Amino acid sequence: MAGQAKRLQAVFYRSDSGAEPVRDWLKSLDKDDRFRVGTDIKTVEYGWPIGMPTCKPMGNGLFEVRTTLGGRIARVLFCIADGRLVLLHGFIKKSQKTPQPDLDRALTRKRKLETPP
Repeated sequence: MAGQAKRLQAVFYRSDSGAEPVRDWLKSLDKDDRFRVGTDIKTVEYGWPIGMPTCKPMGNGLFEVRTTLGGRIARVLFCIADGRLVLLHGFIKKSQKTPQPDLDRALTRKRKLETPP
């Protein structure tokens, strides 16, 4: 990726109160896990549009960054807004199917981005 420009800049979703939930979630992971998730996000930044196994469309303008952390599976849900990759929600999957509450949380945050103040 040396000399190659990012196609999209990743930014953290920021709530009205200033909280950045994905940044907080990443900080809760150990150093090696943070590195792996960060590397996959960087792959999306430089390679967009990118498909499986790193990235998967989830519908409604949501996508997921897919990271395997040993025996666990991490996901970061994001959307594209104003030419940026906005990181909406991060979590560790506990089942094969993405839990609806996690999708709903990301969609709610995406809608807030799309609604003018």
